[in-house]
Amino acid sequence: MATPDPARQPREFLRALYDAAVQRALPAHNTARCLPPPPKGRTVVLGAGKAGGAMAQAVDALWPKDAPLSGLVVTRYDHVPPAYKALMSAPGRDAAAPRGGAQQAWGGPAPAAGRIEVVEASHPVPDAAGERAAQRIFELAQGLTEDDLVLFLISGGASALLSLPAPGLSLDDKRAINKALLNSGAAIDEMNCVRKHLSAIKGGRLAAACAPARVVTLLISDVPGDAPEVIGSGPTVPDPSTCADALRILQRYGIEIPAAARAGLESGAFETPKPGDVRFAGHEVHMIATPQQSLEAAAQLAREAGLAAHVLSDEIEGESREVGKVHAALARAVARRGAPFARPCVIVSGGETTVTVKNKGGRGGRAGEFVLGCAIALQGQPGVHVLAADTDGIDGIEDNAGAIATPDTLARAAAAGHKPAEYLDGNDAYRFFDALGDLVVTGPTFTNVNDFRALLVL
Repeated sequence: MATPDPARQPREFLRALYDAAVQRALPAHNTARCLPPPPKGRTVVLGAGKAGGAMAQAVDALWPKDAPLSGLVVTRYDHVPPAYKALMSAPGRDAAAPRGGAQQAWGGPAPAAGRIEVVEASHPVPDAAGERAAQRIFELAQGLTEDDLVLFLISGGASALLSLPAPGLSLDDKRAINKALLNSGAAIDEMNCVRKHLSAIKGGRLAAACAPARVVTLLISDVPGDAPEVIGSGPTVPDPSTCADALRILQRYGIEIPAAARAGLESGAFETPKPGDVRFAGHEVHMIATPQQSLEAAAQLAREAGLAAHVLSDEIEGESREVGKVHAALARAVARRGAPFARPCVIVSGGETTVTVKNKGGRGGRAGEFVLGCAIALQGQPGVHVLAADTDGIDGIEDNAGAIATPDTLARAAAAGHKPAEYLDGNDAYRFFDALGDLVVTGPTFTNVNDFRALLVL
């Protein structure tokens, strides 16, 4: 399919850049090179994350049809690729014969008949289904031998989906702490530090339970810096953070926790396995998709369309609206002075911004809030078009991936009687862009490499 012309079809062009970033991160395109050969014993596939269903589908399709394969993966509700969901429910799902078409919509060959079970649970706030799945996964990790292989499939969202509270804590305790962290503006590594130390399964505990089996972890990164111990709260890698670190984070953001949680952290009873632990000897970790790779894919598409493309960073963090203002300042400088980049050009960035929620009645996520903050700061700057969207297809808890702003966004809003600043103050970017018809709606993408932002300066 031809790439839309950026000058005549700026919206479609920005969407094509987003699609290129998502395609680069699909498990079907990145898994084969990281798979080990089948072991003497069993191969057990365990995992969690928004890309969990697509990762399971890729492994199932690529694993030798005559080699034993079983396991359990948990993903977000409605995030199992339809073709694989059909295979799991088809008669004879344990058979080795391929089912379905020769080519699936996910981008790879048809897998065998659903050898890996995929279940669904809530994200970003854990629910009982996630707790049950985590308990089952933890049980499947035990009783293995040195002849067995465990393939762990971890992607963004695993922290909430793989929720097994530490001793003395309940799921309601974890839900309340998780909600407080999400609304606090804490960075992802801070949130995951707390989650790890209040969990019975995260922070390396899951992989430690697999000893003496061989463990190979396949990761899709959704965090700045691609640190394995941060992605999904690191259930399969040793954890360098401490209980003391978790306590400092909770204090910094004024988050109250139950007495049992505080006692476990203060006493060190909730400490995680550390680097150097012999239980991790011989384990392998492979990063199969990263935010930087997706940004480069989008940049390459822009260059093929004849535009200069600049990748700012895949590690941009901070308050979404403030990051939007900074991006707007850069785009204005390019549009008005041709510096630091000459126009026409595309500027892309990634990372994970945050939203400090002040109005719990507002609707929207960090991508929408970025675009709204950016649009207000641009003040209708001619020639600047902006898209921001989450690569998993879900901005926060809404049904959109993100939003688009154009040079006439503020004028159209004013004509309709909408005041952008009021929507921004109310954390209500979804309703603002919905009223203008400027939401980006993709549905689940079955991968997750975090925020994608693109500014087209003509």
